[in-house]
Amino acid sequence: MGDTSATTESVDTEAGPARITWHPAKKPRLVLAVSHGAGGGIEARDLRALAAALPAHGVSVALVEQPWRVAGKKLAPAPKTLDTGWRGIWPALAAPGLPVISGGRSAGARVACRTATELGARAVLALSFPLHPPGKPEKSRAAELLGAGVSTLVVQGGNDPFGRPGEFPDAPEGTYDLTEVPYGDHGFAVPKRAEITQDGALELITDAVAQWVRPLG
Repeated sequence: MGDTSATTESVDTEAGPARITWHPAKKPRLVLAVSHGAGGGIEARDLRALAAALPAHGVSVALVEQPWRVAGKKLAPAPKTLDTGWRGIWPALAAPGLPVISGGRSAGARVACRTATELGARAVLALSFPLHPPGKPEKSRAAELLGAGVSTLVVQGGNDPFGRPGEFPDAPEGTYDLTEVPYGDHGFAVPKRAEITQDGALELITDAVAQWVRPLG
């Protein structure tokens, strides 16, 4: 990322050692902690884009690698174990003494929703929330999203097979907001023929998040 100010720390959790890569703001007012999904790490394009863009808005970004990724495993463990890892990382995320936005992509977004109230998260950022397994809309995970209990922003690709924006449930005002990335898939990749470039899609994401965090801290 070319960010010479980034620092990495290891954190012991009950699920094993986790890792946090900090991208600090010069005058931080918030921490945005984001974890990866079940099939990838913190090199995901959206996580890298947020780490590069948000510090200029007074938000320190903490990219979190769950213990299973640090251990070099290929498959994510059960949701309960993911939640255990996230709980163990939380004290390090809260250590700067700033409000913490709990976030993640895909499986990481589910973890953030499930633990937000318990951990005292200021808000939740759900990137590519996996509303249902591909082709199985009847297996909805909407209850996790609606149960977050704090202000939530969902950023969803228009062509995400895990849930397109139009499939998300209507919710009481203040439950969550949804930003659509046109043509985006589950990893926010957009096809070359799309009316939006890949860089444009990432800018849409970072701009939406920057605007959303403004009143949070």
